[in-house]
Parts: sequence; structure tokens; C-alpha cells
Amino acid sequence: MKSSNGVAVIGAGVVGACTALMLQRYGHAVTIIDPKPPGEGASFGNAGCLNGSSIVPMSMPGLWKDVPGWLLDPLGPLSVRWSYVPRIIPWLTRFVQSGRPDKVAAQASALRDLLGPTLELMTSLAKEAGAENLIRHQGHLYVYRSEKGFRKDQGGWALRQQNGIKLQILTRPALREFDPALAPHYFRGIFVEENGHTVNPSKLVKRLVEQAVRNGAILIPAVAQEILLEGDQVRGVRTSIGEISADYVVVATGAHSKLLANQMGDHVMLDTERGYHLMIRDPEVKPRVPTTEAEGKFIANAMEDGLRLAGTVELGGLDLPPDWRRARSLLQNARQMLPGLAAEYPEDRLTQWMGFRPSMPDSLPVIGPSMRSPNVLYGFGHGHVGMTGAPMTAKILAASISGQNLGIDISAFSPSRFMRF
Repeated sequence: MKSSNGVAVIGAGVVGACTALMLQRYGHAVTIIDPKPPGEGASFGNAGCLNGSSIVPMSMPGLWKDVPGWLLDPLGPLSVRWSYVPRIIPWLTRFVQSGRPDKVAAQASALRDLLGPTLELMTSLAKEAGAENLIRHQGHLYVYRSEKGFRKDQGGWALRQQNGIKLQILTRPALREFDPALAPHYFRGIFVEENGHTVNPSKLVKRLVEQAVRNGAILIPAVAQEILLEGDQVRGVRTSIGEISADYVVVATGAHSKLLANQMGDHVMLDTERGYHLMIRDPEVKPRVPTTEAEGKFIANAMEDGLRLAGTVELGGLDLPPDWRRARSLLQNARQMLPGLAAEYPEDRLTQWMGFRPSMPDSLPVIGPSMRSPNVLYGFGHGHVGMTGAPMTAKILAASISGQNLGIDISAFSPSRFMRF
């Protein structure tokens, strides 16, 4: 089933890029709308992971005990800006409530269906775009400094195993043999072989959009202001440079999706995780594979243009200025992980970034039709797994618009879940 006026995809990040290509595979004409160049939002600065194993929700049983600490430590793995506390209270309340054991099990299962096919799907899209050289399948390593930290995460590792994810546990000697660059104080590691990554997430997104344009997509540099309806049917999109005709609209504009969802009557609990990264050009050492410091909650990943240190979560909305201490703290932590890094760096070898991860309190993105129109579909709210969740999200949306059923239950991702909670 093709649309005479095509599909307007709002957002040129990784979800929008993947969706455009998937829609073209189903024979649809596509228009991509974004005021920024492709891959310049959250897709620019993420850790590059393509981890089908990233199914553990942010809110786990007992996590509510950590909330007071988040308010007191501005540089902690998860922090909340004091000035933003009044606005984030409803989100935090839902976040804590989502950490019940039964909810966590259901969330992990839903995420596995979404993230499991990631590496295969993204590799296929990258190959179509001539960008397969940007994809690696080398696995992902998680390291622990202490037995206490290792025990604390056992609930998450059990969830992964219950969902068919295979783990390789490395003792201290095995860890040293696996990657001698790591500090000797790590006493345990877990290696997940199925995972992959990209060595340049921004370039990958740009290549995907370029391929969509070669296939006939139109890229419009504009702000999408309103989805235009006649009854419950889409007429088009009003943008900052005029109206664009369309019969379907996909809202995939990340942390900025809330306004358009509100227009459709879907008052989703979308907020933003302010993510930071720091890049070291020409680092003295690199981890053998992408490596997560499990207790520090950050990732070190060797990329085309240097070593990227990314992670931690700051809840502070879209408007507050960055706290660049968080990016600099990643460097301090990385030196403890990789002692071969230099004690000091000139500024021309360091770059820092802050971006907005679209975050839902139950760790599940919003995927599927809006309440007001079946022709307006959502693909946003992936939190820290946007790169990983994009390919399957795109396939679900493209199949839905084409009237095909993939046999996947996406009810867990419905925007209506916020109405019935």
C-alpha cells in the first residue's frame, strides 16, 4: 500500500534516517524534515553502541533509595539539577514506580524484541548506503572494580540471561589477558559477544540520509510546526518555510517530539537525559573493544577520530546550560580505567559535547500510531539506546504504514500507556 503524497519523516537523526530507508524499501516516497543537518542531534554524540543486550531498564527494584543522592551529587552517574526538580517530579515518580519487579521483567522482554535484531538490520542499512566500513562486530565488555558493584548488578544480568543473551564472565587474570590496557584493579568482567558498534555515529547517520536522498527522498531544512489533519486523516505538515503535503507523518524528532505529540492528544511523559561525551584525539591507549565501567556508568569506545568517553545521566531539561564539569569528570574516570592515558592533555586534543537523549520514565520508547490519527506514527523516546533501537523501530513503522504485520507485539510502546497508568 503506497501513499500518493508520501510520508513525511520529522527528524533526521538515526531513527528518522533508518525509517526513511525502510519506507523506501516498501516503495514509499519520503520527505525528511529537520532544521539541522542529518546526524547533528543526539546521534552526533552518542557512544556508538549497537547493543542488543541493552535491555535493562534504568529504573530497577530498590533504585528509589538512590534518589536523595542524585540531588546531592552534581557529578554522579545520575544527577538532577536542583532548579529542574519541580518540573521533573512527575517523571521521577513514574520512574520509581516503573522499577517494580513485574514491570521491569515486562520492559526487558519488550526491549529485547526491539533491540535484538539491531546489528543485523543496521549492517544491512549501512551496506545499502556504502557505509558498512563504519560498523564493527567485536562485542562489548563490562568491568567491575568491586564485588559489591558486581553483586548490585546481578538483577540486570539475570534479566539479560532470561531473555536469551549469552554472557562470558572473566576473572581478574582472564580480564588482564583479554585487554592488558585496563587497570589491574578490575576484579571481574562480563563480555557480551553479540554486541556491535559504529566507529562514527554521526557519519553513519549522514550516509544513511544521503542514500535515502539518492533513492529519491527530499530533505527539507525546516522546523515542523504542526501536523495538518482533515478529520483523522493527514493532509501534510506546516513548517517554518511552508506546507508540505503528506498522507502519513512519522514523528522522530527525539527530545523535541513532545510538542507534536501533544497536538495529537498524546501527553507522553517525555523528558531528556542530558548526555555528555569527551573525545581524546590520538590517545596513548584504547580499550580493545567498547568497554563500560559498570560502577562509574560510562563507556570508553575507540572511534575514527579518537577515544570517546560517554555516559552518565543529568536530568535538567532542554534549556539549562551544560555543566561541563560532567564531561571533564569522564576524563578523570577514564584515567582510572586506562592508566596508560596521559596525565595532562593540551586543549587542542580534547573536545566535549552535550546532547539531549529523549527519555521515558519506563525506559520504553514510544512507537506506534497517535490517538488522534492512525496516519500519524511515533518513533521517539529511546533514551540511551537510540542508535540501537532505531533499525527495528524503523522496520515496525514502515511495515505499519504499508499495512503489514511483523508479528511483533508493540503494545508496550504505545503512547496510550500513559493514559492508563
